[in-house]
Amino acid sequence: MSEGAYQRLWESSHVTLQELLDKEQPLVDPVPDRERQSFQRRLSLLYVSYLGLLRRLDTIYDQMVQPQKRRLLRRLLDGVAGRVLELQEELVRAELSECCCLDHVLQELKLTPAELEVPIPKYFLLEQANILKDRGLMLAEILSRMEPVSSEESFPGMHRTEAIILLQRAERARQGRLRAKFMREIRKEEELDRKSREDGRCKFTQDQASVIIQKVWKGYLQRKRTQQDRQVEMEFIGMLPSPNKTEQVGILSQACLREDVRRLRQMEKEEEFQLAMTQTHDSLIEIEGPDMKEKMKEQIRQWFIECHALIGRFPDYPDESAGGSYLIFADKTPEQVRMELELQVQENKKKEQEKNKNKDEEKKEKKKKGKEEKAKKGEMDSMLKVLPSKFIPVINAGHEEYMKLWKNRHESTHPSQSFDPETLREEKRKEVEVEIRMQVDELMRQELKNLRLAVDREEGRPLKAPKKKPGKKAGKKKKEKDLTPNRSLESLFEELVIHGLVKKTETVALKDYIGDCLYLGSTLNVANKLPMPSLFDIRQNMALYGVLRLGSPDIHAMAPLIRSILLVGPPGIGKKMLVMAVCTETGANLFDLSPSNLQGKYPGRAGIQMVVHMVFKVARLLQPSVIWIGGAEKTFYKKVPKEEKEMDPKRIKKDLTKALRLLNPGDRVMLIGTTARPQLAEMKGLCRTYERILLVPRPDYASRYVLWKHMIETQGVQVTQSLDISALAKVSDGYTPGHILQAAQSVLTERRLLQLSNRPLVASEFLGHLAKLEPVYKEEEESLKDWYFKTPLGKKRMKLNKEQMEAEEARMTKEKKKKK
Repeated sequence: MSEGAYQRLWESSHVTLQELLDKEQPLVDPVPDRERQSFQRRLSLLYVSYLGLLRRLDTIYDQMVQPQKRRLLRRLLDGVAGRVLELQEELVRAELSECCCLDHVLQELKLTPAELEVPIPKYFLLEQANILKDRGLMLAEILSRMEPVSSEESFPGMHRTEAIILLQRAERARQGRLRAKFMREIRKEEELDRKSREDGRCKFTQDQASVIIQKVWKGYLQRKRTQQDRQVEMEFIGMLPSPNKTEQVGILSQACLREDVRRLRQMEKEEEFQLAMTQTHDSLIEIEGPDMKEKMKEQIRQWFIECHALIGRFPDYPDESAGGSYLIFADKTPEQVRMELELQVQENKKKEQEKNKNKDEEKKEKKKKGKEEKAKKGEMDSMLKVLPSKFIPVINAGHEEYMKLWKNRHESTHPSQSFDPETLREEKRKEVEVEIRMQVDELMRQELKNLRLAVDREEGRPLKAPKKKPGKKAGKKKKEKDLTPNRSLESLFEELVIHGLVKKTETVALKDYIGDCLYLGSTLNVANKLPMPSLFDIRQNMALYGVLRLGSPDIHAMAPLIRSILLVGPPGIGKKMLVMAVCTETGANLFDLSPSNLQGKYPGRAGIQMVVHMVFKVARLLQPSVIWIGGAEKTFYKKVPKEEKEMDPKRIKKDLTKALRLLNPGDRVMLIGTTARPQLAEMKGLCRTYERILLVPRPDYASRYVLWKHMIETQGVQVTQSLDISALAKVSDGYTPGHILQAAQSVLTERRLLQLSNRPLVASEFLGHLAKLEPVYKEEEESLKDWYFKTPLGKKRMKLNKEQMEAEEARMTKEKKKKK
């Protein structure tokens, strides 16, 4: 795509953005609980629309070359991503479920499930590529010092004569197998000739034989043509993959090459822009700076004189916190500025007097209004409303900037996609004015002091500190005591690597966690049945809760704060894979605080305090970071099993909860726990530590179908009609993605892959290997569901479902009475 194409995409994106901003206003008004479904529908429509806009803005920001436009696009991209996170939180509060059913929105907007995929901005990894490379080299260096590689020990030695004998034996065996194959074919041909001679087949004339040969040949040609036409048609409508993979790979590689070229141009233009910014700043200070300074001084002196003429004395200079001399330049007369300063003092005095008078009256009114407020609070609690957004002002400001600066600007003025010098000059002029104003304020304060002394014989008035507005006292946050004040980051990181608390992450993309969408979620909700999330929903939640928040400091600082996630599901469902995917997509460090990994390390109370402190300190300094706890239920055991008492799994409990509370917006550190047996843990402690609990159930039919197809194709096998994947998906009910992967790898060995041309793959080959594996039984899954519905959000969901069922029963009884 050309720069013009991206410009047109940007223009259409702002049209969509304006429509979305217009739809935001009606959501502010509270809605009664009986209109919950319509409220959820409006939220879902907005959420899906913002997802599409986020996908487009990511594409534009990744490929746009002009540096000033990219800065605006970055603010818009982060703002829209933050708004997506806010809407996700609102949907969770409205539906009382971590996984929201949006299939009805897809039907209404006529979209495919691919539109629900949360796009991960490409700049997350591109902008920190050098940091990740250096960090990987440092980790590899520490690991290499720990475990020196010795090639002699890894390969056992063999004498030359023994090696020759082994090779000769293998070659003779190969020749023997080949000879046996030829002899088998010769014997088969001889047997066929003998049978034909014994049967005494009838002889055809030359004409009859030629007709038969023509019939067979023409039939073969026609069947071949029909098969080719069907193949072309199926490829055209997208029912079969195109066999010409080399052409596809060539096109994709060419497109990727063009994208890389545009990214190189972005870097060149960015360097030019950075140089131009410093040059413009210096030239403005050198050329326009003296004039600005003199003009400001003259205006302030004139203000001094006018104020002295009006009130008979020189005014107080505005404090820096109130804006300094900026108040003088804000299109106000000296009288107005003076009156404003005096009114502030008078208003503060009046407020104090009124408060003292009204204290007694308020006490009496509070008693009367207490009952009314309680009733109003009850009504407001039952009302559904959207919380104020932090990202809407950011999006609005970016949209207005686009409308003013870039909407009607022709691209012909900057064909090389360089920066706009006039826009840059205007931006830098404002910065220079602020810098000069601060210098002028210091000079004019001293000049005002000298004027008072010379004209009014008045000594310098003591500056009164501005009174703080009465309000609630901000609670003092406890600061964490630094237990390692004299140690460098490198030494702390090396110690954690040596003790195995920093792990090398496996490169796993989030899209590799395969699963299909839940297509009947809304239908089940209408029928008052609780739908379980699909693997697709879990992947989306990890993208929203983990990747988008950890990927950008700007998004994390303003988005709803989530410090911890708990993944609950049977073994083999892919919980650890999701943790690795979050680290891969965000470039995060992985710290392992699992009880099994801490066994025998840092003994004693002081030791465990030190290890938790070190992990969280290094995680903050090297953010983004993920702290993983495998077997999360062990930290909150109701009763520690005898065989695990030596491990002491609960010793990290207190320090972990304290360290989590100290994480603030902007600290891109997330705790992710994984467990298969949450029933063994204390519910209160577990739910207090982990803010989000995601239940990962067994894959449904749609997810199993996609899983089988993906697992077989990744082994290098083209799925044909002879392989019934639908039957495999039905038979493998209860098996996890890990089981399916094991079965696929067991069947599709190297030898079996070589036989595919002669013996196509069939579904029955996988059954024997599946039968050897232990599935997830229904009772196990039901126990996990029962546990989940005892969590705070699960209880609310069950209560809502019960109320809806009661309301439905009441409505049905009313209808029956009317009919009678």
